[in-house]
Amino acid sequence: QIQLVESGGGLVQTGGSLRLSCAASERTFINYAMGWFRQAPGKEREFVATITWSGKGTSYADSVKGRFTISRDNAKNTVYLQMNSLKPDDTAVYYCAARWALGLAILYKQGSDYTVWGQGTQVTVSS
Repeated sequence: QIQLVESGGGLVQTGGSLRLSCAASERTFINYAMGWFRQAPGKEREFVATITWSGKGTSYADSVKGRFTISRDNAKNTVYLQMNSLKPDDTAVYYCAARWALGLAILYKQGSDYTVWGQGTQVTVSS
């Protein structure tokens, strides 16, 4: 089964930027739809962004639209989350997730849609 490893988290000031990466262990990565979710202390996990297997379809939570960009490089088996104009409310553990899509151009926004999860990376935005 595919495995996912996130990186790129850290501490940044309000208004700053970070780019998260999620590397997959297998070349079958191209067959997976990918998503980013986050969970802040004391809060439920929430959807952030998703991307289809081809990268041609993306969708974002309203709270990050216009500030975050999800992308993927299928040659590198990696999905990215570029985060700009960060706010303290963006502080959370960020998780990438994968779901076997086999060519389907569907945007999956529910955590229950995904079957494989990374270990998470902490993002802290200071005010």
